[in-house]
Amino acid sequence: MTVKIAIKLIKKILKERLKESPAILREHSVNEAHFEEFLPDAVAYVNSAEEVSEIAKICSSHECPITAWGTGTSLEGHSLAVRGGIVLNMGNMNKVFSISTEDMDVIVQPGLTREELNKELKTTGLFFSVDPGANASIGGMAATRASGTTTLRYGSMRENVLALQVVLADGRIIRTGSRARKSSAGYDLTKLLVGSEGTLGIITELTLRLHAQPDSISAAICSFPDIESAVQTVISTIQMAIPMARMEFVDDSTIIACNQYFGSEMLPRPHLFMEFHGTKQSVQEQAKTVKEIATSYEGSDFVWSLKAEERSHLWNSRHKAFWAIKNKYPDHNAMATDVCVPISKLAEIITQTHDDIKKTNIPGPLLGHVGDGNFHATLLIRNGNKEDLETSMKLADNMAKRALLLGGTVTGEHGIGMGKIKYMEIEHGEAWDVMTDIKRILDPNGILNPGKLVKTN
Repeated sequence: MTVKIAIKLIKKILKERLKESPAILREHSVNEAHFEEFLPDAVAYVNSAEEVSEIAKICSSHECPITAWGTGTSLEGHSLAVRGGIVLNMGNMNKVFSISTEDMDVIVQPGLTREELNKELKTTGLFFSVDPGANASIGGMAATRASGTTTLRYGSMRENVLALQVVLADGRIIRTGSRARKSSAGYDLTKLLVGSEGTLGIITELTLRLHAQPDSISAAICSFPDIESAVQTVISTIQMAIPMARMEFVDDSTIIACNQYFGSEMLPRPHLFMEFHGTKQSVQEQAKTVKEIATSYEGSDFVWSLKAEERSHLWNSRHKAFWAIKNKYPDHNAMATDVCVPISKLAEIITQTHDDIKKTNIPGPLLGHVGDGNFHATLLIRNGNKEDLETSMKLADNMAKRALLLGGTVTGEHGIGMGKIKYMEIEHGEAWDVMTDIKRILDPNGILNPGKLVKTN
């Protein structure tokens, strides 16, 4: 009954922007991964921080769950309303408030997507660097501490969010951080909220660090006889302090799927996809040096280009690899999982995971941002097949536990959500209790994205 009362009160504020139709509820119950659907009780299309604040006050009074929704591209069930309640659709909050070319920062609303932001920045000589692959919302990227292909050089959301406006569970609107590039003033609440997955507050405004568009960009691709040779090339490149912008690994299974999807003719072997940023001379020198390193590890078919069209063609396979894999297995659900380890342990864990998958009947292409020790497995599950699901869960479990044994983490960028919450105590020990204590202080009724990241209230 308390949820129904909350909905009635919120409807007085939003009127027709509070939706309860089955089609809208269903649209906000699905996800990109293998999790079951969870229907919210209503979807609120919000336009401002003040509206979010009023909704939070109502929901706090009536202990009604609130789950923020950006574009729904997360892979660990972050935006699913597992306990019903209100889903806040942030899509209308998509404005760019200000761009400072002098200070190289921008202030935006959370519903703006990554691609929309970079279109706005195109004529400024600046760009927003974090690229998780999907055209995710900026708010969702901050909430999950997203990273991606360019993290190697430019950092993740942790390094690129300077300040936030956040609505707390009780409706208070607070600001954290500033446009200054450093501060010693108190607790770093910005860093606490970035990656909190909507469990501590709802992000309603972000100040982001921007980067200068490089004078020249070159891209390269190279194949290898095995996984270890490719990863050793990565390690040697990093150890030589070559300032790579992107360094991506794609295994033979992914290459086969991409060849089929794009009509390309890449050798069905492990590949590295690379990108260099700098002056024209420096990117040529970097590509030459990396080619020499790759050749020493039996790399072949090294192709590189400065031309934008050719670079786009080279990267198209990597950016759309997930869809190529889905296309190859049309009657399958995808369980996409990731881990991150110290780079010296990368070849070991990728090889062990590859061998582990080969022992099953589960297709499991591997790819990842190996320049920073992060890789992904896309485990394909036949629709409705419980045995496939169990096998995939076991493979993902093995992958996570190996990462922890090797001094890594169970997720480098997908986040915890509801999918990896079972590993939090193993990875963090009593520190997870501290995270839960923080959650209870800021959200005593447990209404913000319940069932995710921390122990349940």
